[in-house]
Amino acid sequence: MSKQYETVIGLEVHVELATKTKIFCGCSTEFGGAPNTHTCPVCTGMPGSLPVLNKQVVEYAMAVGLATNCKINQYCKFDRKNYFYPDNPQNYQISQLYLPICHDGGIEIETSAGKKVIGIHEIHMEEDAGKLVHDEWEDCSLVDFNRSGVPLIEIVSEPDMRSADEVIAYLDKLRLIIQYLGASDCKLQEGSMRADVNLSVREAGASEFGTRTEMKNLNSFKAIARAIEGERARQIELIEEGKKVIQETRRWDDNKEYSYAMRSKEDAQDYRYFPEPDLVPIVISDEWLERVKANQPELRDEKKLRYKKEYDIPEYDINILTSSKKLADIFENTIALCNKPKEVSNWLMVETMRLLKEEEKEPDDICFSPVNLAKLIGLIDEGAINRTVAKEVFEVIFREDADPEKYIEEKGLKTVNDEGALRSTIEEIVEANPQSVEDYHAGKTKAMGFLVGQTMKAMKGKADPGMVNKILLEILAE
Repeated sequence: MSKQYETVIGLEVHVELATKTKIFCGCSTEFGGAPNTHTCPVCTGMPGSLPVLNKQVVEYAMAVGLATNCKINQYCKFDRKNYFYPDNPQNYQISQLYLPICHDGGIEIETSAGKKVIGIHEIHMEEDAGKLVHDEWEDCSLVDFNRSGVPLIEIVSEPDMRSADEVIAYLDKLRLIIQYLGASDCKLQEGSMRADVNLSVREAGASEFGTRTEMKNLNSFKAIARAIEGERARQIELIEEGKKVIQETRRWDDNKEYSYAMRSKEDAQDYRYFPEPDLVPIVISDEWLERVKANQPELRDEKKLRYKKEYDIPEYDINILTSSKKLADIFENTIALCNKPKEVSNWLMVETMRLLKEEEKEPDDICFSPVNLAKLIGLIDEGAINRTVAKEVFEVIFREDADPEKYIEEKGLKTVNDEGALRSTIEEIVEANPQSVEDYHAGKTKAMGFLVGQTMKAMKGKADPGMVNKILLEILAE
């Protein structure tokens, strides 16, 4: 019988914080500037330049720590991690080794296998390195220091995950917590959230961990899942062949669905850490900690419970509406204006989701305002437009955030509520379709639908269906 294997996974997740300026200088952290334009003597490592800590970085780190049930080190400090690499201008990185700001936390995840708590060993603050750009045409490497000094937190999990499903559930939960806090946009494709996967396999039931490898270059949840499956299979194959798994860092190539060895960790690099001499320790007072605690927003789990209690909407809707901070904000702000939770939920769940899918966009890309969605719902309620017209108007709101009142006025889309005009149109249609009238009197209900359809067509969709039905029934009863 073939042996059963268990996968053991721990993650190191780097998150770029949403501060306007870098961790130790006043340069912009904005993504996508021309190379080396967001730089100064501090973040390019010029001799004699001195770092000054950005207070907002500490507050974001505390907020993430509190939201992930960590203990906060009220006395913590920075350390120097020494290594030479061309994108690291000082030849050291300022990080936290001995006293990280947060430690011993955990978050609960849910997969098809049930609920489980994934432990968080620590969260520490550090600066990002620059970026090497390999120019194949010129056969050289160029360095862009725009990212150098961008503030990061590194969230180090315990090796508590056992499958790709658990890893994705953990990352998704982490990403939502951080987005709800406003601490980062967590865009994997822009590198503002990056995960390194530490993975080993062992025989089921064994207490000792196997030899682990670390995988880098993972910039989507799908790539992470594929890399885990690929690396698990590779390690099991080595063990079955009687070979040894080498402790090393590997680079995942998502196109080839294979990982390559980057560097061996047999003799783990000695970074010669020592306390950062240019920065004083951070002392977090009780008052400061309490202030950050008091400013913590409502997170997704709390929101889900509140929606269930306050709004009469299905659990499925609640899960989707809270799966994006942007969507939840639009939902709540629209309700505040029109007080129709079910109606708002329907527009977001059906039409918004359909258009997002068609245009291959994410909820974060939504650009319409709650004001215009609330106005649209009000116009339907008043009977100023019917639902067919409303869908057409919503597409314009979705794309251009147009004011529905002005748009309806300009395009002449208002529902015709003039009973006299409607009655004469219906009389003409009844006269022109004697066969349908005969069918209706013979009990064929489809005939009624046909006559309503003809009326709506004649009115260019601008009639109130309720009124059309009412007048039709009166005329047919004569």
